Amino acid sequence: MPTEPLTLLRELVEIESPTYSAGVRRVAARMAEELATLGGDVRVLDGDHVVADLEGRGDPLLLLGHTDTVWDEGTLATMPFRTEGGLAFGPGVYDMKGCLVLMVDAIRRASHDRRALRVFLTADEEHGSRTAREAMAEAAGGAAAALVVEPPTNNGHLKTARKGLGRFHVAITGRPAHAGTNLVDGASAVEELARQILRLHELTDHERGVSVNVGVVHGGTRENVVAAYADARLDVRVSQRSDLERLERLLRGLTPTITGTSIEVDGEWTRPPLERTEESGRLFARAREIGLGLGLDLQEAASVAGLLEDPGL
Repeated sequence: MPTEPLTLLRELVEIESPTYSAGVRRVAARMAEELATLGGDVRVLDGDHVVADLEGRGDPLLLLGHTDTVWDEGTLATMPFRTEGGLAFGPGVYDMKGCLVLMVDAIRRASHDRRALRVFLTADEEHGSRTAREAMAEAAGGAAAALVVEPPTNNGHLKTARKGLGRFHVAITGRPAHAGTNLVDGASAVEELARQILRLHELTDHERGVSVNVGVVHGGTRENVVAAYADARLDVRVSQRSDLERLERLLRGLTPTITGTSIEVDGEWTRPPLERTEESGRLFARAREIGLGLGLDLQEAASVAGLLEDPGL
């Protein structure tokens, strides 16, 4: 028999599962067990991804989720699982262990005369599902539609669009020199990186839904040495597929402003933007229709500002 929802939620939350930790496999194994009790043909793939097929009519409906969280191991010590006022608290409750529990309960409650289901749970979604892409694409083959069981917006609205994500690394090589005796002989990688950061942040365009954030920087060895090396890690997000090639071309085409420095850029798009389509609009309309029958006034939104935002359309 399936586990009672609140009990299952506590179990999942109390398995700390930051991406690539041993806890992710434990969550995967626990979810595999739960899906098997619902009649699923379950496999845990290399990389700790979970696939489950449940019989039904027609082409399968794909249900997507993830078993990892952003919370470091040890967080439970200061943020233990608890319930208060009808709410549950703890690392990963919202994103997305509570959603996994709701998915399991929805499958349990579904009529036996249902559409076939295929569940895919990725183990590294918080790092862009880097190891799951091929398996996820295979799971999506032949699916009639996909529902991602990520949490809704703060207002409970359903997301029909989200930005694509790219992670890039900018490495700058300079020419070292002693800062006191021959400063003019040096070419500072740190200074070049500072100039490039300003250029990179200027690529942000909120109206187009483009954001570029330099989140991590390193550089130099000592304060009295002109830096021979510096690097930065970027988070790049776009709302439209048409911006993917343009942004990558701009990133790959960065040129140094200081003579004696050079720039190398590597990285990739970890996921393309999910643009709203006519098909996703029809899927939302069906969800809204069902929601109204349950007393829910579901609205359409996007997972980030700059697309549909959370307008309560």
